[in-house]
Amino acid sequence: MACTENLDHPGGLRRSCCSEAMKKISIITICYNSEKFIEHAIGSVVSQDYADKEYIVVDGGSTDGTVDIIRRYEDRIDKWVSEPDRGIADAMNKGLAMAGGEYVVFLHSDDYFLDESVLAAASRHLDGGAEVYLFDIFLEKDGQKKLHRPRGFNWWMNLKTGVFHQSAVCARSLFERIGGFDTSLRIAMDYDFFLRAYRAGARTKKIAMPLSVMRLVGLSSQLDWPSLSERFAEERRVHGKNCHHLPLRLFYLLYWSLYPSYRRLLRRSR
Repeated sequence: MACTENLDHPGGLRRSCCSEAMKKISIITICYNSEKFIEHAIGSVVSQDYADKEYIVVDGGSTDGTVDIIRRYEDRIDKWVSEPDRGIADAMNKGLAMAGGEYVVFLHSDDYFLDESVLAAASRHLDGGAEVYLFDIFLEKDGQKKLHRPRGFNWWMNLKTGVFHQSAVCARSLFERIGGFDTSLRIAMDYDFFLRAYRAGARTKKIAMPLSVMRLVGLSSQLDWPSLSERFAEERRVHGKNCHHLPLRLFYLLYWSLYPSYRRLLRRSR
């Protein structure tokens, strides 16, 4: 078994020694002023007992203690960088550009893997028959976890995402085929990517096994009306930029004339 040293990276000191029979998985963590949760996220990755993993951390130039925490784990991180960026999508694209794995999963600073053996268990399902492997996920709020199963790629993807990126393991070849994340989007960049993947006929496979935990603290989890309005505006842009058929365009006109009002009424009734 040949050992490979990782020398060509802007930060990170970890060296890997991996079997050719294993599937290399790149885990990418995006963070900015994330000192509250970043150590838990990093710890959940570096503790994985799966040998052929590559860990990449992209920090947006944090001004709190985030970079100090990253440096404490530098010998267990393959590549990391801390510099200003143009938002989450830009940072995700930076991570992709540094990734060398056959598969990629985004696990941001608010998220964490379920336990130290989950990546090894997930790797056994990466059989090459799909481009997106959809695992279950726990959503955590106020310390309480609730299991969710991704809806996946079906007609409803035209309206709302059925995928949690924290539990989606994507073949790197899919990004090469359809491109990365739209940097003009602040919130819905992952929905845009998976909608493009759905429209491009990307093959998916659902696995009834939880992979990760998503804390409901990020931008896309906010439920105040200004945050919801911003998210709906971006989703509407995603629909417009990915819609090329007149019947669907007419459907979207009807949908967006009704949906925001419906959500406002639903919010008031709770």
